[in-house]
Amino acid sequence: MTKEKKDGATPEEKRSLNFIEQIIESDIENNKNEGRVYTRFPPEPNGYLHIGHAKSICLNFGLANSYKGLCNLRFDDTNPVKEDVEYVDSIKEDVEWLGFKWNQEPRFASDYFEQFYTWAIKLIEDGKAYVCELSAEETGKYRGTPTRPGTESPFRNRAIEENLDLFERMKMGEFPDGAKILRAKIDMASPNMHLRDPAIYRIKHAHHHRTGDKWCIYPMYDFAHGLSDYIEKITHSVCTLEFEVHRPLYDWFIDQLITTDYRPQQIEFARLNMNYTVMSKRKLLQLVEEKLVSGWDDPRIPTISGLRRRGYTPASIRNFAERVGVAKRDNVIDLALLEYCIREDLNTTAKRRLGILRPLKVVITNYIEGREEFLDAVNNPEDETAGRRKVPFSRELYIEQGDFMENAPRKFFRLAPGREVRLRYAYFIKCEEVIKDENGNITELRCTYDPLSRGGKSPDGRKVKGTLHWVSARHAIDAEVRLYDRLFKDANPLGKKDGSDFKDFINENSLEVLTDCKLEPSLKEMKPDEKFQFERLGYFCLDTDSTEGKPVFNRTVTLRDSWAKMNKK
Repeated sequence: MTKEKKDGATPEEKRSLNFIEQIIESDIENNKNEGRVYTRFPPEPNGYLHIGHAKSICLNFGLANSYKGLCNLRFDDTNPVKEDVEYVDSIKEDVEWLGFKWNQEPRFASDYFEQFYTWAIKLIEDGKAYVCELSAEETGKYRGTPTRPGTESPFRNRAIEENLDLFERMKMGEFPDGAKILRAKIDMASPNMHLRDPAIYRIKHAHHHRTGDKWCIYPMYDFAHGLSDYIEKITHSVCTLEFEVHRPLYDWFIDQLITTDYRPQQIEFARLNMNYTVMSKRKLLQLVEEKLVSGWDDPRIPTISGLRRRGYTPASIRNFAERVGVAKRDNVIDLALLEYCIREDLNTTAKRRLGILRPLKVVITNYIEGREEFLDAVNNPEDETAGRRKVPFSRELYIEQGDFMENAPRKFFRLAPGREVRLRYAYFIKCEEVIKDENGNITELRCTYDPLSRGGKSPDGRKVKGTLHWVSARHAIDAEVRLYDRLFKDANPLGKKDGSDFKDFINENSLEVLTDCKLEPSLKEMKPDEKFQFERLGYFCLDTDSTEGKPVFNRTVTLRDSWAKMNKK
């Protein structure tokens, strides 16, 4: 079994293999596991997935697809206190939305609770596990430090029969939470803290979303994970770098309990870290619970559901994961790369439309009142198959407030008194008069148009530098538009040593809501999953808050990286 070439690439064009692919190809060449490639994506159902999980999804499912293998979706549901069916459903939706399909039905660690319990009994019978009654605080003290060996628990040498009895009574619910734990008996002097008699089972009198109240003891992650891999015949257990120090424990449990030649192999890669955001489910949950964002799908946070609501596409996220690559050392990825990937995708796929976010009325005084015409406009200049459409033009229009300046400098190439500009797809217009209210605010512009410049073409060769977008006032639809920006104004909100909280760096301008926007009428027919470029403004999508009478649009991303410009100043 060999890796399939992507996009019809020749061997010379095929990209270099990452270190995980090198391991897999070596295993295949040596017929390890009979040449099988079997991966899994094992999220905990205690929150919504974020862009870091998307990288892991793309990697695990991508490896299985590339090597004609299989990939399981397995929920590590060993902590009922933090888990919820809502999270399970959202995770399944996210994986499918990204374009991947898991092998058979989703798996759950809870499917194996009976087997885990049997294995725990075996460890006790072999003298390799014991019931400990130290409190959490005492256990921490007995563990020692990275530079000082731990001290053996006073309960470490209990008789096997006593341990079996106590563990059975733990299972039967006789003891309260925290009263006892089952620990593996390994090495309290090990330089690896995870091998200093780690916990295997703890007591939790909590309702489980799948097993109900059947259990009141639950296995620890380090015990359940590798054994779940074994049960599912996983060949390459790919996880992030923080689990590297857990690998000896992963292997220890398998070595003590498994007698077959087959072994799953844990391989670690660098997790995704990205600036101007937080990538911790605990921190994201804090933002949600404290209502600093609107929910798990708030378009300002890096959850997959938030990115989806903001208008990101599966292709853009898969491309981002491919560009980030697979590394052995942690690094920080610039959020601008993710924004670049969505711009690159939408540039070729998103239809162009005209929209005015901050409208300023324009009256064409020499245009016949009551007349209207429909002008030819392209749907996407990057895609000839996208076709063309008709946009209505009339005497009264809207342009952007920022496209007019009363006292404009010489290099202001938009509309100003006495100056001429081109209206996209339409005509040349010239500003003749500025109308203001009693407070001196500009309310309307009176302009004239050149009827010979239809389609924005110069009738006599004169040059007009400025081109503006516009919307016919008579035909415009009203909409709300939400302009999203980065949630944090500091590139590293978690990395401060001055005692500040990451929430101190929230960008107070991360959301601007505009309620009086005017859009071309073709947007009445748009579908919920369609993406559009509002010309000169950015890429947008329809939000889930939209109603039939009042559409709400989210800005996915600006046309250019404005933060890069700010950082150069």
